[in-house]
Amino acid sequence: MTISNEAYVSQREGAYWVAGSRVSLDSIVYAFLNGETAESIAQSFPVLDLEQVYGAITFYLANRADVDAYLREGRADYERLRAAAHEADPAFYQKLASARQHQT
Repeated sequence: MTISNEAYVSQREGAYWVAGSRVSLDSIVYAFLNGETAESIAQSFPVLDLEQVYGAITFYLANRADVDAYLREGRADYERLRAAAHEADPAFYQKLASARQHQT
């Protein structure tokens, strides 16, 4: 019996999600790349069962080039938005940095 990857991962609104959930594939992949086991990932996301976690990891491994490109694009978008936010309100980010220094 062959089960398609679509049973575990869906694409909607321009992003990848664990099928039938609100858990992003990004979350699973980053945990996997950080060396977490499927069991520990499943414990971190109680809405997922172990089969869904393994299915998401299998999807990633079968589509690694595409998913890695998607993740790189997401990081680049985040960095662009972060830079724009810093540019739009530098005083706020200076206050935030100052507050962080005083905490330590």
